[in-house]
Order: sequence, then structure tokens, then C-alpha cells
Amino acid sequence: MGRTGIIEHIREALSVALDCEITEVRETTELYEELGLDSAGTLELLLVLEDALGFEVDPEDLRLEIFRTVGSLADYVTGHLVAAAMP
Repeated sequence: MGRTGIIEHIREALSVALDCEITEVRETTELYEELGLDSAGTLELLLVLEDALGFEVDPEDLRLEIFRTVGSLADYVTGHLVAAAMP
């Protein structure tokens, strides 16, 4: 899956987590400051992404930097998908 697809999955997951339709995001969109994501929304976002993309988040790996922007979250998701695809 390419970066555009991952960002689209993040946009859809954000719509679920924030309980409102998010029609557009950029890589620079700030999750907490611009979209109002909070801790409960972050958990929901991760659960939706895990289900949609088939990877598992290790809570020990989570850092605030991962959730700064859509792009930083996409980097995190990409890393998990690449790791999952390796034998």
C-alpha cells in the first residue's frame, strides 16, 4: 500500500475517532492542535487503524511525536506495515 492509501486510511479512522466527517487532511495536519484529537480519540484511532490495516500496536512503542501530524502517524503506520511484510 502506498502513502496515499495509508493517509486515506488515517483520514477515515480520524472520522471514526472524532465522530465527525473529516473530508480532507494533509501530511502537515496537526492531530491534536488542528483536529482536536484527545487521548480517548487516540486510542480509538489506533484501534480502527489496527483493524483496517491488520497490524498490532505495541503500547510500549508509542510516543507523542508519532501523533503530531498526519505525516508522522503515516510514517509510524508505514513502519509497522513494512515490518509485518518481512519474513
